[in-house]
Amino acid sequence: MKRILHWVVALAFAAGTVLAGAQENQGDQRMQQRLYKEVRHELVMLPQLSIFDNLAYKIDGSTVTLYGQVRNAVLKDEAQDAVKHIEGVEKVNNQIEILPPSPNDDQIRRQVARAIFNDPRLFEYAIQSQPPIHIIVKSGHVSLEGVVRDEGDRNVAGIRANGVPGVFSVQNNLQVENPRQAKK
Repeated sequence: MKRILHWVVALAFAAGTVLAGAQENQGDQRMQQRLYKEVRHELVMLPQLSIFDNLAYKIDGSTVTLYGQVRNAVLKDEAQDAVKHIEGVEKVNNQIEILPPSPNDDQIRRQVARAIFNDPRLFEYAIQSQPPIHIIVKSGHVSLEGVVRDEGDRNVAGIRANGVPGVFSVQNNLQVENPRQAKK
């Protein structure tokens, strides 16, 4: 009887430990989801962020690593300051690249934006408060970043950017919002 009692106590303890671990894991997941949401919100709310800048991030525990490319150092610093004040963030690793100033690249940026957003299929992206297509230009090389509705929009944006004079290459990194719908 004593032996059975010991087994019951041991099983109850084990079950309690597993349950506590599951609840702790669930709490960590909620905290990670909250962090992802808050970091994204802080970054898109930066007043100097434009379609010619790209900000991305990765969260590992309480460390946020910032990636991307921006046209000025002020935006890089603002992004780091905005994120480091979020509850739960203990460290910010700022790996954002500052693009070199270039009048030629500025002209290409404007021309690519006109080519993409004047297309009837892509015009609706231009009228959003924070357009989801970002145009990064470095030494005449264009990179399209962001999210579009379907594969057709992704392809049209790449074709339009490729048709701009002075562009050496186009890297189309646009992600399709819902790839399952796009295949139907």
